[in-house]
Amino acid sequence: MLDRVLGRLREGERPLRYLLAGAINTAFGLSFFPVLLWLSPWFSRHYMAGLVLSQLVCTVFAFSTYKIGVFRTRANILREFARFSSYSYTVFGANLIALPLLVQGLGLHPIPAQFGFAMVTLIGSYFWHRSVTFRTDTDA
Repeated sequence: MLDRVLGRLREGERPLRYLLAGAINTAFGLSFFPVLLWLSPWFSRHYMAGLVLSQLVCTVFAFSTYKIGVFRTRANILREFARFSSYSYTVFGANLIALPLLVQGLGLHPIPAQFGFAMVTLIGSYFWHRSVTFRTDTDA
């Protein structure tokens, strides 16, 4: 379905496809964590475990939408996933530090704290994925 929606846009419209995929990924990613916390008292108490699970699920989801709907590369999927994950897990490492500081240090609730952190990291992801994750030989 995503391929059908995003597939109608021509190659020159990659930034628009990226914005659409980013909106889908953002909606999914920003809803997965709070829904997980709201549905599970255990994850609500152990929000960092929820953050880890959320990161794993959302990384696979985002990689799929960008690969299929935006960049449409035919390169080695494992190599691309490793490059994609290098950005995601670098940001995740920063998130593991920032979220406890925001929650325990500043007294913010985990959900708005996580939302704020996610907003800070959105812009860099386009440039990383365009230049590193899904770059083609013609891009290099």
